[in-house]
Formats: sequence, structure tokens, C-alpha cells
Amino acid sequence: MPQLGLLHGRVWASLLGKLLRPPGAVCIGAVHSHSQGTRDLTPQQMVVREKILDLVVSCFKRHGAKGLDTPAFELKEVLTEKYGEDSGLIYDLQDQGGELLSLRYDLTVPFARYLAMNKVKKMKRYHVGKVWRRESPTIVQGRYREFCQCDFDIAGQFDPMIPDAECLKIMCEILSGLQLGDFLIKVNDRRILDGMFAVCGVPESKFHTICSSIDKLGKMSWKDVRHEMVAKKGLAPEVADRIGDYVQCHGGVSLVEQMFQDPRLSQNKQALEGLGDLKLLFEYVTLFGIAEKISFDLSLARGLDYYTGVVYEAVLLPTPAQAEEEPLNVGSVAAGGRYDGLVGMFDPKGHKVPCVGLSIGVERIFSIVEQKMKTFGEKIRTTETQVFVASPQKNFLQERLKLIAELWDAGIKAELLYKNNPKLLTQLHYCENMGIPLVVIVGEQELKEGVIKLRSVASREEVAIKRENLVAEIQKRLSES
Repeated sequence: MPQLGLLHGRVWASLLGKLLRPPGAVCIGAVHSHSQGTRDLTPQQMVVREKILDLVVSCFKRHGAKGLDTPAFELKEVLTEKYGEDSGLIYDLQDQGGELLSLRYDLTVPFARYLAMNKVKKMKRYHVGKVWRRESPTIVQGRYREFCQCDFDIAGQFDPMIPDAECLKIMCEILSGLQLGDFLIKVNDRRILDGMFAVCGVPESKFHTICSSIDKLGKMSWKDVRHEMVAKKGLAPEVADRIGDYVQCHGGVSLVEQMFQDPRLSQNKQALEGLGDLKLLFEYVTLFGIAEKISFDLSLARGLDYYTGVVYEAVLLPTPAQAEEEPLNVGSVAAGGRYDGLVGMFDPKGHKVPCVGLSIGVERIFSIVEQKMKTFGEKIRTTETQVFVASPQKNFLQERLKLIAELWDAGIKAELLYKNNPKLLTQLHYCENMGIPLVVIVGEQELKEGVIKLRSVASREEVAIKRENLVAEIQKRLSES
């Protein structure tokens, strides 16, 4: 398949078109999940997943990122105290010879550890890999205990908000390319949140825990979040109400301007820094042509402890029909933010490397795409075989093997049946079932005349082609299809 460039709607449609609806192909299977929150992926599911990952990775590469991989497990101390209230979800491994190890919880902390260990001060990287979380999996939403993450990060000291704006642009390119429907990227800043907590009267010791409650807005109503903060976390009711006035605000750059004028918030140095950066961010996303996709949302908190500045989260907007059924959003399909202090935690001298990044929620995207395909009853090709080598007569195995080797050596994806003397009808049926477009047929007549028959499976038309021109003719046809 050709290398994927930027995938506009048309390209993604044609890309899926190549996978879908060959005659009699297999339909996408149901998701079989094990009780432990993991799952096997069928060949049909793998095809869809690989297309999604190709699209994501080609976007990361287009923006100049290098690939990186880190081990599946880290020293337990590397992961501890980096995830706030979510730390309980880390999978610990049994002690083997004195080393306490844990499975990685995300790809960000290992990246920060890598930068510190290797004294790397600047890097733009992407990483696709599995991570593990011990949560009670709600399979419906596409949440598993073992799942794949696709991350893109920019590490290094740069002028403010340029890398951050590029991260938002990347999220827009990927979500538009996947054609999942309308989406919105909510943006906030941890400094604005902390400033807001301070002016509302939240004790500093409660910032993190209140932050993780605020992060549940969208999944829970304000009433339930307020109850959690007051009843479970001991926040004074009037403080919760003051927070409520802020976190229910969202809008564009005009809201940023409005917050600059806010009598309480404008008194806080941290909040002002955050607002200044957001104003700049809006300027850059406007230049990138994506401002209408970005919403300044004071309720966005991102529960993880390591964020220090801008945070963002992309959500799919429900269609009018869905909106009536489910008032709360489906959950985020991409998220990220700025974490300027994380690398310093791993550096013996505490040297900081500012970082900003994003993570694409491929599992959730995968379940949405899968759901769509089931709804439309779309069929999927599980192999990419282009040519099938067949014979109508007995004792032609040697000729078939010689011929298929020639095709493989020319880089053509080809198959044959592993039988000495298969029936021609069986061979042709196999092509129809597998959606293979071309068949080459070699028999006594063809050998005598020094030709090979080339048959189109869809139209059933056959032409005789000189043996020495076969590869060139096949390549020509494939390039036209």
C-alpha cells in the first residue's frame, strides 16, 4: 500500500474503501474481552487498528518527530508519586532479586526518565506502545487494563506557546483525518486553576485532590462533583460555590479577556501568567486555522499531578440524536499538556527540561470506528494479497512455485494453495473469498506458447501475456487500481 500522507476525508475513505467490501470478505468480529480487562484482536480488527496507527504515526512524522521505545516496566520508584490519586492503578511486579518493578502506566514518565538519564535537552519524539492500568475496566467505553497509547512530545527550552500550539494542530489533523465526526479541544492552564483555587479559598494542601474532582466534570454533573468536594473532601460549601461560578465557564479568546478583568482572578500572579500564555496560544491556533476547534474551558483539570501549564483534551461532540440520549460526553479521544517539572525529578542535580505533549486515545477511537463499521455492515479484507498463482491441470506445482517466487522477488504480494493438484474452481473461489484482485494461470497450453494467463477476479476477463512481460504488466495494473 502506498505510504500514507496527510489523510483528508477523501483519502481515508478510499483507504477504508480498499479494505472494505471485496466480494464475500469476512465481517468484523465482536470484541472478545477477557475478564482481566485485556483482549485478543482478530485479523479484521488488526487491519482497522493498523490503518488508524498508520494515520497517526504519519502525522507525527510529518511534524518532524523521531521514534523512541522504552521498556514495558520501570523501577517502581520511577513511577511512584507521579500520578496523584491514580497511583493506586499501577501494576506492581513481584520482587525478583531485590528490584521492585512496575509495568509502565503511561509513556510520558518513561520519556522524562529517558531524557534525564541521557542528558537530552531537546527532542521531538513519538512513541506507540502498550501501557497497563489496574482499573475496573468499563469495556463499553473502550477502557482496558492493557491498552495502546500514541504519544507525541516536544522537549526543550523554546519561546512560549509555539510547541503547545503545534500539539493542538496535530490533534486537529489526526481527528479530522480519522473522520470520527465533529470534535472540540478544551484548553485550560494549571496555573489558572491553582490561581482560581487560591482566590476561591481552597487550602493549598487540597489543590491536587480538588483538581482531580474538577477533572470529573463532563463525566459527572456539577452537583455530584460539588457533593464529592464538600462531603468527601471536606471543602467548605461556600468555597465550592465560588469554584462553581468559574468552572461552568467556557468560550474562546473573549473569555480569556474577560478573566483578565475578573476582580478576583486578576489579583493572582499565577493565574495572570496562565491567561497571558493562553492569549498567545489563541493567537497561534488562529494562524494555524484551527481556532474554531479550541474552547477555553475552566473546568478542564487533567487529573495527573505532573502537568504544570497548559492542559488540553479533545472530545467528540455528540450528534443531535446522541445528545438527547446521553447528555455527558463520550470521554476524551486525545489529551495532553505541559509538564515542565517532570524531567527534573529524575535528574540528580534537578536540571529541568520543559516539555509539552499529547496522547491519542487509540483504543477509544478504535472502538468508535469498529462500531461505525458494524452499523454500516462493512466488510474487511484481512490480507493484502494482490495476485494468486493458479493452475487448471495436475502436476504443475513446480511451475507455480517458480512463478510465485518471481512475483515475490519483484515485491508483489502473492499466494498459492499448498496442494499438489488443487481444482481450478477451488482456487478461484479462494480469490473471491479473500478479495484477491488478480489471478495468474499457468497450464500446458500456456507453457507451450510461452505465455501466462492474467485474470481479473471481479470482471472474470482473461488475457494472455508473454511470460517475460508478466511482472511489468501486473505492476502496471496494480498501480492503476
